Amino acid sequence: MDAGSHSISSGKNSAAAVQRPPLQEAGSRPYMPPLSTTSRNPSAKCYGDRFIPDRSAMDMDMAHYLLTETKKDKENAAAIAASPSKEAYRRLLAEKLLNNRTRILAFRNKPPEPENVFAADTVSSHQAKPAKQRRYIPQSAERTLDAPDLVDDYYLNLMDWGSSNVLSIALGDTMYLWDASSGSTSELVTVEEDKGPITSVSWAPDGRHLAIGLNSSDIQLWDTSANRLLRTLKGVHESRVGSLAWNNNILTTGGMDGRIVNNDVRIRDHAVQTYQGHSQEVCGLKWSGSGQQLASGGNDNLLHIWDVSMASSMPSAGRNQWLHRLEDHMAAVKALAWCPFQSNLLATGGGGSDRCIKFWNTHTGACLNSVDTGSQVCSLLWNKNERELLSSHGFTQNQLTLWKYPSMVKMAELTGHTSRVLFMAQSPDGCTVASAAADETLRFWNVFGTPEVAKPAPKASHSGMFSSSFAHIR
Repeated sequence: MDAGSHSISSGKNSAAAVQRPPLQEAGSRPYMPPLSTTSRNPSAKCYGDRFIPDRSAMDMDMAHYLLTETKKDKENAAAIAASPSKEAYRRLLAEKLLNNRTRILAFRNKPPEPENVFAADTVSSHQAKPAKQRRYIPQSAERTLDAPDLVDDYYLNLMDWGSSNVLSIALGDTMYLWDASSGSTSELVTVEEDKGPITSVSWAPDGRHLAIGLNSSDIQLWDTSANRLLRTLKGVHESRVGSLAWNNNILTTGGMDGRIVNNDVRIRDHAVQTYQGHSQEVCGLKWSGSGQQLASGGNDNLLHIWDVSMASSMPSAGRNQWLHRLEDHMAAVKALAWCPFQSNLLATGGGGSDRCIKFWNTHTGACLNSVDTGSQVCSLLWNKNERELLSSHGFTQNQLTLWKYPSMVKMAELTGHTSRVLFMAQSPDGCTVASAAADETLRFWNVFGTPEVAKPAPKASHSGMFSSSFAHIR
């Protein structure tokens, strides 16, 4: 497909991958023959639990003599037994037993050592469970799709994967939806040339409504199930909107003007809170899982942590009041990822002049660790099922790197993209990761594996709220 075509189709080398069901492992499980009974080796020695004496090794005459003592011997024994002399007893004992080396019963072969099966089972039952085997991580993409006209801009956020298992990706002026369940692709909208290109995209929690930020500073809200534009937010920013983040019914937007605005989509006067702390473009926005803290990263190399309770308690000062202002990064901070298993842990990544992944305690503002990755950090994703972190990079290897947390030991490096991997998105089940790069390809990786117990997809509990809210607002 030529680069000017506005569609997402299978890559040249992915015909076989497209035929496979989506979100499945690249290869089928190898065939294993059933277990068969093997014949016993007749030459092998087998020891049972009975031992039969070997009569050829016995001295039958001596045995008969010892068993049928003479009358003299009996009289001596009776005399000694009646005598209090211990010395006589020892002499008779040495004569009859200690100096007699003849074996009454003898065995030709030494019996084997017993196998203490029951003891071994008892010990193992009390031991801790064996260490979990390291899972197999495929080194190649499960599927590759063409993504022509993908804007090569580090500061934008052009891809997101919703809770309804639909991936949205902006290619130039057009927004496409790829249904991971069926593998089908549809076009949602192509914006007017004077408003485009599309600069950011984010799914609402219900997986049905989609927010689209434009180069013209407008923000569009779409009902994807009805393919209908519900509302356009105007005047929120003075220039392009490069980052979006949802917190229930609040849509937070970040612009090139450095402003961060909370928009309540249920009301006509939607701009309810403004955070001002960045002097340049806001290129990263992420709400914590609890919805209490917002992380923002900018082209001014700053990272801010904003707290909802602080802003609500001081509305007049909320425009400037951040909880933490962190200046450790030496380049733009775009990659942000809240930890799913520790609510106050945030991972951030810096641009080409920084190349570091940093970990923060957002309650105290302390930097817990910093790792130099050697290349531009474009995006970060946590594994929802294991303590792992995935990063995507720019120059020079354009790779995805899987890290073990907290040791930050590299578990795998996934290569295939030929240009910087600008965006990553995670499937609702947390297993598959989609990566989009400046080489105009979209690749799917089964990097996080399959959880032991699959978690059900979250229910669309906000669909009614959005429909009723937008019914009378335009």
